Amino acid sequence: MVFTNGCYDLLHPGHIRLLEQCRSMGDKLILALNSDASVRRMKGPSRPLLDQKERAEIALALEAVDAVTFFDEDTPRELIAEVLPDVLVKGADWSHFVAGREEVEAAGGKVVMVALEPGYSTTNIVGQILNL
Repeated sequence: MVFTNGCYDLLHPGHIRLLEQCRSMGDKLILALNSDASVRRMKGPSRPLLDQKERAEIALALEAVDAVTFFDEDTPRELIAEVLPDVLVKGADWSHFVAGREEVEAAGGKVVMVALEPGYSTTNIVGQILNL
């Protein structure tokens, strides 16, 4: 079982490639999405662009994603401790802090940091749209 998480506010090729990499690391991939309230706390009042139901529907349409769940907290630590995946994957931009690392490693799982696709950022895409 592989687990990853994030806002996935505006799905772009960088997200898809990351999710495909995650799925290649195990038999099933669980994607935990930040709830709408959690995204607003992290990204500001204008986000998310798509609500959590829509983000989940889009993610579940991807072949790589087997299940989607939500978390309302600032981190998915409690959810990860419940699920205890075999592999916890985060983008390399989070190498300074991986919520759930201790729980997964204590249970014999591993944490994998994946390099992000250069040139893809939801924040940058939103900025480009607003500057049109």
